[in-house]
Amino acid sequence: MTSTPQSDVDADTDGRFAASPSADTGERVLEGLGVSPGIAVGAVYRHDAEAVAVPEYRLPAGRVAAEKLRFSEAADRAGRQVAQLQVKARGLEGSAGEELGYLLDAYQQMLHGSRLIRGVLRRIEDERLNAEAAVQQEINDIARSFETMEDSYLAARAADIRDVGRRLLRNLTNTPCKPFSVLPRHAVILSDELTPADTALLDPRQVAAIATVFGGAQSHTAIMARSLGLPAVLGVAGLMKGARPGDTVIVDGGEGRIILHPRPATLAEYRKKRADYLKSRRALARLRDIPAVTRDGARVHLLANMELPSEVESVLASGAEGVGLLRSEFLFMNRDDLPGEDEQYAVLRALVERMGGRPVTIRTLDIGGDKLARCLGIHPGPNPSLGLRAVRLSLSRPELLEAQLSAILRASAHGNIRILVPMVATVEEMRAVRETMAACVRKLQRRGVPMADPPPPLGVMIEVPGAALGADALAWHADFFSIGTNDLTQYTLAIDRADETVAHLYNPLHPAVLRLIQFSAEAALRARIPVGLCGEMAGDPRFTALLLGLGIRDLSMSAINIPVVKQRVRTIDLVAATRRARVIMDQSDSARIEQLLESFNVGEG
Repeated sequence: MTSTPQSDVDADTDGRFAASPSADTGERVLEGLGVSPGIAVGAVYRHDAEAVAVPEYRLPAGRVAAEKLRFSEAADRAGRQVAQLQVKARGLEGSAGEELGYLLDAYQQMLHGSRLIRGVLRRIEDERLNAEAAVQQEINDIARSFETMEDSYLAARAADIRDVGRRLLRNLTNTPCKPFSVLPRHAVILSDELTPADTALLDPRQVAAIATVFGGAQSHTAIMARSLGLPAVLGVAGLMKGARPGDTVIVDGGEGRIILHPRPATLAEYRKKRADYLKSRRALARLRDIPAVTRDGARVHLLANMELPSEVESVLASGAEGVGLLRSEFLFMNRDDLPGEDEQYAVLRALVERMGGRPVTIRTLDIGGDKLARCLGIHPGPNPSLGLRAVRLSLSRPELLEAQLSAILRASAHGNIRILVPMVATVEEMRAVRETMAACVRKLQRRGVPMADPPPPLGVMIEVPGAALGADALAWHADFFSIGTNDLTQYTLAIDRADETVAHLYNPLHPAVLRLIQFSAEAALRARIPVGLCGEMAGDPRFTALLLGLGIRDLSMSAINIPVVKQRVRTIDLVAATRRARVIMDQSDSARIEQLLESFNVGEG
């Protein structure tokens, strides 16, 4: 975005903020999830959301029609309120306004003829529930179905659904919404959680940072904080306890740390950390237009992963050479119906055109099982991760795959597109997708619809062990490989990294995981097709030398990580990295592998 993030203002260097003078409050250090990097020092602003009391009672038969009308009027008022927020969102600069705009569009869809509205009206009609109770029950049911989803981004949408529910309840109970009062300069917003409405009412010129009790890395608050360039820490237990308006607070969005009532020595320490952070950011910004080339001249391509079209601006600002992974699931979110070919084409065309000729790799739909199962009319199996999902779901629903491939093919006339197929395990699956794509090409040609000639490359996402072990065969049926290390690690080690009881065992440096990456990369090189890697490993500079040493030259990551990975690439001697990778691949102990990699990083850096 073009405005200066408040975290870049030297709020803590002019003497206005000192340690809290109260003698009965000592320094408190709280840990949470750092979702947006940066360090800020500011004054506490508490945003205490007002709870809405929800009555529940049975209606006499004669009042059902009137109650349905009362609910419909409340939904209409909510729609008008969201429309006002949409006007405010358009006033926000850069990707923040666009991100919020997309979400508020989804809110409008939920408030007009959606599953939510129909479900509430049905409860009022069939169960003779009052409107408030019907809203509460319907919202809880829908939100629970989202919260159980494996995909962290989709699971986080439960908070958005609950926000729509709270807006309906406030209108039904005539409970006023408490907007932000006048914020102090360099305010640090502390709250249990922040809603899209809250975000629309924030003035980013006054806010230094955000911290909340609830929320994760894919929550709306996290996405908006990153778009606004504000340091943010979410999931902070005990955050609101003892935090008084005006108290001095430090937010470290990189380390996920909140410090209330900091001592003078702590303030001095974080002033230096903040100065160092801003200095490093300025240095990294200067790398934006410099190519990622190793010390011995090897060219590396750094691309961005994208969840939403609104991220285009931040992708371009990061210096990304293109989009290595566009998750197409956003097209299917927060709706009861499936998007048609024309709708998908319009969205993809706009995105591809904004990328200005840079490559865009579009992954076909990767949902199924417990992910949006109701929207798709399927039911989760006993183990959704291993059930009907991704390419399996697409092949079982030909109309779904045909509409998506046709939309992508049409968008290819407007830019540089590649198509990536997720969760492939067999050659037969790739053959089937390629046959479907060929049929779509023929249909579009008969209709005289423009598209790229030749059609876009069709690639395999290597993210299950079977695909990695069978990579030699798959390489003959693919135009490129993209190794998805998040799922590959999870499936190889049988570890759910979202399960806190075993997440500490999730280790991408496990010898088995590294061998599968090596098998895939070498199979691609033998077949002379491009091979890239996306996932958290790509965006972590600790792993860069190892991945390059294994023969990978395309890395796709969160846009925010591109500058630091580029900086690391430019310090690496590829010949030395390749030798160290060979030594590492001879090891059988993860600790030894980590030690060898760390010693190389220190020596090279």
